[in-house]
Amino acid sequence: MAGFMASLSATLLVFFLVQGWSAAKFTLTNNCDYTVWPGVLSNAGDAALSTTGFGLETGQSKSLDAPAGWSGRLWARTLCATDSSGRFSCGTGDCGSGKVECSGGGATPPVTLAEFTLGGGGGGGGMDYYDVSLVDGYNLPMVVVAQGGSGGGCGSTGCVADLNGVCPSDLKVVATRSSSQGSEVVACMSACEAFGSPQYCCSGAYGNPNTCKPSSYSQFFKNACPKAYSYAFDDATSTFTCADADYLITFCPSTASQKSSSQNPESSAGAGLPSSDGDGGAMEFVGGDEFRGASPTVAIRVSLAILVTSWLL
Repeated sequence: MAGFMASLSATLLVFFLVQGWSAAKFTLTNNCDYTVWPGVLSNAGDAALSTTGFGLETGQSKSLDAPAGWSGRLWARTLCATDSSGRFSCGTGDCGSGKVECSGGGATPPVTLAEFTLGGGGGGGGMDYYDVSLVDGYNLPMVVVAQGGSGGGCGSTGCVADLNGVCPSDLKVVATRSSSQGSEVVACMSACEAFGSPQYCCSGAYGNPNTCKPSSYSQFFKNACPKAYSYAFDDATSTFTCADADYLITFCPSTASQKSSSQNPESSAGAGLPSSDGDGGAMEFVGGDEFRGASPTVAIRVSLAILVTSWLL
């Protein structure tokens, strides 16, 4: 009996240790021809990830592990610098912390957002929910690709078009990217941010899907990026699901797609988004068990858990 209880305790220990460490790995890659500073914000009640802000030069990538049930958003800040007083700030997507780490600060619109709820977070049946949102406007192209997942479709989503180049004049945000360049459009506001009207913000009397409908402004975003959220109740074509996946988040995913899209967003709608094969992604085996895309940290922890099991047995 004592041997059985020890075996059961060890099994439960391994299960909870493995389940609690990482439900998904986010790999953020900067394909822009300039440095970006990703920001990460956990939703209320969820623990912060290992970092809440960092820099990525052109071609660089960084991976973050997220626990089961985690929900939050990720984005890229641009035009960032540190002033003479040591305060860090960004021209787009600034989180107001005054530092590279956002430390609980959210993105200032306009900004392209990737949003996640892992493991269904509250009755989702173990399914991940994810989307790319232009509800808070747009600052750069972004694509989210599910890797190695199953169930729910695991589709790719995002916006590959360079909307700054075709942004309506009353939504444009103009800034100087460098001293050697003149002013340019660096972001494109949502109609809510630009005008503050309840009909554009889906607030007040317009706070439900029956009264808040797509506007000509949200339709501009939808025509260019049909898989991304264009306004608050754009759920039907913009929410994606997958189980047991890791996620690749790429900023400026395709220069060629951006250039063609900026000339005619409608003709290239959806172009450049990778197709999903549902079972792609490399497999890694750790301690005799299969852990898809397991990071070295997770591999070490699983090995330690297995070692603990052998001691208890």
